[in-house]
Amino acid sequence: MFGRVQDLFGFTTTITLYDLTNTYFEGEMAINPKAQRGHSKEKRSDCPLVTLGLVLDGSGFVRRSEVFAGNVSEGQTLAGMLDGLNAPAGALVVMDRGIATEANLVWLREQGYRYLVVSRERSRQFDPEHASTLINASGECLHLEKTLTKDGTEVKLYCYSERRADKESGIQQRFLQRFEAELDKIAAGLHKPRTTKRIDRLWERIGRLKARSRGIGRHYAIELVPDATGEQAVALHYRRNPVEGSALTHPGVYCLRSSETDWEAETLWRTYSMLTDLEAVFRSLKSELGLRPVFHHKEERADGHLFITVLAYQFVQILRRHLQDHGIQANWSTVRQWLSSQVRVTAVFQRPDGRALHVRKATRPEGQHLALCQALGIDTQPGGIEKLVY
Repeated sequence: MFGRVQDLFGFTTTITLYDLTNTYFEGEMAINPKAQRGHSKEKRSDCPLVTLGLVLDGSGFVRRSEVFAGNVSEGQTLAGMLDGLNAPAGALVVMDRGIATEANLVWLREQGYRYLVVSRERSRQFDPEHASTLINASGECLHLEKTLTKDGTEVKLYCYSERRADKESGIQQRFLQRFEAELDKIAAGLHKPRTTKRIDRLWERIGRLKARSRGIGRHYAIELVPDATGEQAVALHYRRNPVEGSALTHPGVYCLRSSETDWEAETLWRTYSMLTDLEAVFRSLKSELGLRPVFHHKEERADGHLFITVLAYQFVQILRRHLQDHGIQANWSTVRQWLSSQVRVTAVFQRPDGRALHVRKATRPEGQHLALCQALGIDTQPGGIEKLVY
């Protein structure tokens, strides 16, 4: 199928984009060995899952798809998918951090592949004095700092997004407020007669609070002031102490790593940004293309359900390719929004003989909708005109 698409549009195989997503089953699905419980990306940990892996070319078309068990580890699927593809040596593989394990990167180098991935390093850093600036398609200003590793075999690209920084800062502030509110609640309880004040129990409570705080607890220095016996706490003090290199001190910063040491910073970033198109694929698959949920009990039927969704995406991508050839760069959700403005309406007219004339037709497309119809060469009045007399 990918070969037919290549013949249709005349592009050559360039870049390999790889990612996985999962969806959930309705029911226990006891007879399907792939229905396993794992980490649900839709927060449906109460349901068994199944995982769909997709390999896309840089053109955006699916080159290969495979269905895995719901508890599969993302990092363990890459070698099998690329071997099955017979991907040529020297191909550039673009992946998200879930698959970009050190073992996978070593395997890619051994097999002669190039790579561009999101770094898994936890510490963030960014020096604006050594950064370049670019404007993305949405008009956002991005700052890029490119550095080489000491051995010169790999490049790291530290990216700072102002929009991402605002979003992360807002999230971090909410977590900080919640954490401090819980600490204040513990401190206030020390002045109530029926609340436990044993220091060991309070540290257990603080430990549970840190465990569910999404890492916010490491940014605080907490002290319990004991009484004369040393067993009871009389006060709780805390101080915010942000850890350097974290999302709290460097919001909006992320790091890409690649074997392409000769590429410019902008080329690296724009190449990786194609992976966001794959993420848009998954959003379309799970919503309007019907991937989620799965109701089929048998394994072959569940696999068929997922593959039909992949076929639907291929048709969507063909439409988008035609639109791009006419200068329309909108994503699929925007195209659907434009198309939704046209509806079928029925007008009723009273005839002199007492009967009613019903005329049913489509509304006239305007603006972007009309441009879509002209680019795709489709009828602007689908369904024609129907006239009925009652």
